[in-house]
Amino acid sequence: MAKEDDERKPKSAPWTEFFWNPRTHEVMGRTASSWGLIILFYLVFYTFLAGMFVLTMYVMLCTIDEYKPTYQDRLAIPGLMIRPKGELMEIIYNIEDTESWDKYIQKLDNFLAPYNDSVQAQKNDVCTPDSFFYQEDSGEVRNNPKRSCQFNRTMLGSCSGLGSESDVRTYGYGTGQPCIFIKLNRVIGMLPGKGQAPYVSCGPKNQDTDKIGELEYFPTNGSYNFMYYPFYGIRAQVNYSQPLVAVKFTNITYNTDVNVECKIISDTITEYSERDKFAGRVSFRLRINKNI
Repeated sequence: MAKEDDERKPKSAPWTEFFWNPRTHEVMGRTASSWGLIILFYLVFYTFLAGMFVLTMYVMLCTIDEYKPTYQDRLAIPGLMIRPKGELMEIIYNIEDTESWDKYIQKLDNFLAPYNDSVQAQKNDVCTPDSFFYQEDSGEVRNNPKRSCQFNRTMLGSCSGLGSESDVRTYGYGTGQPCIFIKLNRVIGMLPGKGQAPYVSCGPKNQDTDKIGELEYFPTNGSYNFMYYPFYGIRAQVNYSQPLVAVKFTNITYNTDVNVECKIISDTITEYSERDKFAGRVSFRLRINKNI
């Protein structure tokens, strides 16, 4: 009786029939027509999604100007940065230890190479100082590429790194009178002043008034001349040379930390942001050690 019951029970189909059922001609539980409808559905679905993505990208790209941002936040105060830039905004070295300051010399050599007079004469124009260098487009006709004014390395005087004197060649680092270069961040369309060109003013921070000593600025008065503005963007103004101001510390106190803050002074800047420490100013620590 038990054998008869076992024979009456339906036999389970082997697992291989899930992949191919020869009786129903199904592949993984679906017929060829069913698989065809599913593949067609997903083909149409993903083609539609791809088309929507392409259309969205096309519409977005049509609103973008390749030479300047369509929407741009107007920065009330542009940022400042120094060169050479040490770790944690610190410049520390020993006058007698050449290796401790040679790294700064190499960085400055590379940084100032594009400002060589010969390079500037090939790429940029001699401009009229003390006036903005406007190069506006004429309607839909673009005035590109736009010209740029020369900023020659020799304008940096004893901070130029040019010359046979040890003090000049080493940017003052070898004699304990280092040069620090101040850059004003580029902002498209910015006019950094009205009647007077903006200039850099550096001074002691905290209680370091008697340690910083006298300062020299290059170019004269440490100013950013109007002729380098407005900036039209690196795509439109490919040879633009960002103006620099060099600050030379002529008799700083040795073997002690000196905290320095440099600010941009302009008749368009009325106050500085307390939340952004790089807006219109930059702070750094300078320590020059000398064996006694």
